[in-house]
Amino acid sequence: MKMRFQNWVIVTTTSLVILLSSIFLVTVFGKFTNMSEENAQERFSLIAQQAVGEIVGMVRHNARFVTTQTRDELSHFVDHGHINPQALFTSFVNSLEADPTLYSHYFGLENDEFFQVIAIRGDVRIQVALKAPHNAFFAMRTILRENETSRQETWRFYDENRRFISERQDPAKYAPTERVWYKSALGSGTLAVTPPYLFSSTGELGLTVAAPLAERTGALGTDISLFSLNTFLSQISLTPNGAILMLDGDGRVLAFHSPGKLFDGVSVTALTPLEKIDDPFLKSLHTTRATGVSEVTSLGEGSRTRKFVVSRHVSPPIGGLAFQVVSLAPMSDFSEPIDKARQDVLFASLAILLVLLPLALLGSRQVVQSLQSLASNSERLKQLDFSTEPHKPESFLYEINALGEAQVVMQHSIKQRTSELKLAEEKLARLVANGIQLAREQDRTVLLRHILFGAREIAQCAAATLFLKTERNTLSFALRTNEEPLPAFEIPLLNPVTGQANDKFVVVYAALNNQTVIIDDVYRETRFDLSGTKRFSEASGFRTVSMLTVPLSPREGEVIGLLQLLNALDPVSGEVIAFPKELIGFVEALAAQSAVALENQNLIEAQKVLMDSLIKIIASAIDAKSPYTGGHCERVPELAVMLAEEATKVSEGPLASFRFVTEDEWREFRVGAWLHDCGKVVTPEYVVDKATKLETIYNRIHEIRTRFEILLRDAEIGRLQAIAAGETIERATAAFEVRKKQLLEDFAFVAECNIGGEYMDPGKVERLERIARETWWRHFDDRLGLSHEELKRYDRMPRATLPVEETLLADKPHHLLPRGEDVALDPKYGFQINVPPNLYNFGELYNLRIARGTLTDEERYKVNEHIVQTIVMLDQMPFPKHLRRVPEYAGTHHETLTGSGYPRKLTLEGLSVPSRIMAIADIFEALTASDRPYKKAKTLSESVKILSFFKKDRHIDPDLFDLFLTSGVYRRYGEHYLLPEQLDEVDISRYVG
Repeated sequence: MKMRFQNWVIVTTTSLVILLSSIFLVTVFGKFTNMSEENAQERFSLIAQQAVGEIVGMVRHNARFVTTQTRDELSHFVDHGHINPQALFTSFVNSLEADPTLYSHYFGLENDEFFQVIAIRGDVRIQVALKAPHNAFFAMRTILRENETSRQETWRFYDENRRFISERQDPAKYAPTERVWYKSALGSGTLAVTPPYLFSSTGELGLTVAAPLAERTGALGTDISLFSLNTFLSQISLTPNGAILMLDGDGRVLAFHSPGKLFDGVSVTALTPLEKIDDPFLKSLHTTRATGVSEVTSLGEGSRTRKFVVSRHVSPPIGGLAFQVVSLAPMSDFSEPIDKARQDVLFASLAILLVLLPLALLGSRQVVQSLQSLASNSERLKQLDFSTEPHKPESFLYEINALGEAQVVMQHSIKQRTSELKLAEEKLARLVANGIQLAREQDRTVLLRHILFGAREIAQCAAATLFLKTERNTLSFALRTNEEPLPAFEIPLLNPVTGQANDKFVVVYAALNNQTVIIDDVYRETRFDLSGTKRFSEASGFRTVSMLTVPLSPREGEVIGLLQLLNALDPVSGEVIAFPKELIGFVEALAAQSAVALENQNLIEAQKVLMDSLIKIIASAIDAKSPYTGGHCERVPELAVMLAEEATKVSEGPLASFRFVTEDEWREFRVGAWLHDCGKVVTPEYVVDKATKLETIYNRIHEIRTRFEILLRDAEIGRLQAIAAGETIERATAAFEVRKKQLLEDFAFVAECNIGGEYMDPGKVERLERIARETWWRHFDDRLGLSHEELKRYDRMPRATLPVEETLLADKPHHLLPRGEDVALDPKYGFQINVPPNLYNFGELYNLRIARGTLTDEERYKVNEHIVQTIVMLDQMPFPKHLRRVPEYAGTHHETLTGSGYPRKLTLEGLSVPSRIMAIADIFEALTASDRPYKKAKTLSESVKILSFFKKDRHIDPDLFDLFLTSGVYRRYGEHYLLPEQLDEVDISRYVG
């Protein structure tokens, strides 16, 4: 006979339950009453302890604040004999904000000066009591002694954000030395806690914690609100008719809570003694004084007497004050459920016992044997032990038979899935490891090998080929796993004749459609032309059967290459099989990783090329801007890199520690060298190219010459007028010739002064000033034809009435161009340079009196300012981490080792080796440049000699200068960039050492 296991389990289990219920009724219920009382006592003891812990924690927390504050130095509270209110205002407010139970913090001194911070928190009662504004959130009260008999009280009110609102002053009536908290703190000499009382401002219950200040010169106190005790007690879980009270040391009620009907309507006012409570049960509590234990006792009066569980706990004294918590509940709250449960269990057990007892022993033996067999199978299955076949138990129970069959099927399924899971786990681990390698690899060749061989390993195939898409819209053979040479031809994606998709080839189809293609058998495939694959198989001896082609797509719709995997291998037998479908996801995941890694490398390389090209374009544009600096920005980096390469080879001496190890470091240096003069882009050409003193956009000597022409014509007119007036022709002509000779000589002298020289002696300056005092008559308005901005400069002097007599040479107000905002004055850059007050000074005498060269101080600053602009421009660029030193390398080539350079006057300690290399490269290139029309190109020997003077004056690094010569860098550079006539011999022994 067969029956369902469910029915048999119901019968046997019910019988066992009845048996256990009978034992339970006999042995356990007799003890339930005692257990309920013990449970009630333990529960209420824990409730009382919890309540005691709450108030003790509240008081101790604030007691710690008080004692911590009073440990500070007396100077924290007292300043020259008076209170120091501002020292503690912030800490008092922070504490009041953090703890809503606090009312105020304060301290008083023995001279009755007093400081208090009160947390109003928008409480209308406190606002009214303190006469505070409606939006007051904090109040600061200060009482200061003005003299021996008078004290002044000041109230300052602040909003929630601590912003000052208002202030008022009153005569002081409050004396802290007369208060209980002050006397208690000084009397005990340590922490003191006042008995609870009602705050005058809010009517809420609270207490004060106080402690003496250093040297007992005063006391500090904190008012704690006990209002939250009622809220805390209401959150405690009590029985339906339970109650809990919190008392002070005198037995007065601080808080009371009861959720049930027994004490419904009982109102207990704060600080009411127990014996005065209008409730017989609560009133009788004052007669029970045992503490620290829970007990079952009778409470009430007369007929209203009931059995209660009462627990009473007293807190440890804090500052001389202790608290007491009493929790109570009638025993009926605990015994009623037990009595009812006992009756229910008794009746149910008896009913079930009568019905199910005869079936208790039927079928037990066979069920036990079957379950043991199933348990043994389950134990082996739990340990994944598949060494033996599971035993299928035979039973008349349907469920046991079904469970046995399910165990057999489950074991085979788990065995198969475990094997597949291990294989998938291995492939996933390989995929993760491969992804990490791809992300870290920067070498393109190594990256391609990672992609190809990683794919072959994950796919467990015999061979693989990597194709890359070219800019010619073709696919090229990039790499193979075998040693066969790569085909030189490329596969076009489109037919060059028709322009149609060339998708008869597998790789072209996969690339154009961004789709994975699976071929189980090459020789049975009809979708694609695989003749090339078959010919390769015949020629190489490698017979291709199965094929998997996966596109490399870094983003949707774009393919940058393909992976073609050949001949999947069975992991057990090693035979060629079709690529398993569950493998495709892993290969596609690898392809996606590889595509992103390859695309990232392409993008990074493209960014580098683009950035380097932009930098070189900027440098070339600066060189092309002026014929006087042509090629400078291109040659300086070459020379700097040559010297840096030699410095990197040095293994001893001061330069031994210098190394450019990585390609990023070399690139950072090259970029800095290319951009070392990028600031010249803002330097006007007419300043850089200024060849004469009066030159701006053009040479103003022609204006001076025109005035001399006017004076010569005036002299001619004067000769004719003299003859007409009766003067002899000979005498008038002789006077004219003298005047003409003077004017020609004076103009020649002025023109000579216009040519810049090494030195202009005072005699020439004196003659120039004498010539300048010559006058001529101007008949035309000099403000006509001027631009709006230029007219502004003429407004600095009054308009003259024409004709007007003017000096031959002059420095006029409109010659001055005022300076606007200058980045060189920004302190964040640390520039140490003298900035002229004017941007330009075009004064004629001012320019002609230039002692050396052709540039004024303003123009010389404008030329030197290019390095300031270089630093500012590069500082604003968001260079990546490996290019962060570009501004340093580009902006220090005009500094010296002695602090005499510009723009920051750095010394040896502030200049790195690359910065010092840049200085030598910049100077030497300028000395040897042959494309500057304002100077003759210097030979190698002349340039090295001049550079040695820079070494002697410590304007350049002596060790780098010696290396510059001994390594032959100067000679190699000269042979590449200098004219043949500049390449003379140099005796470096005169300069080295």
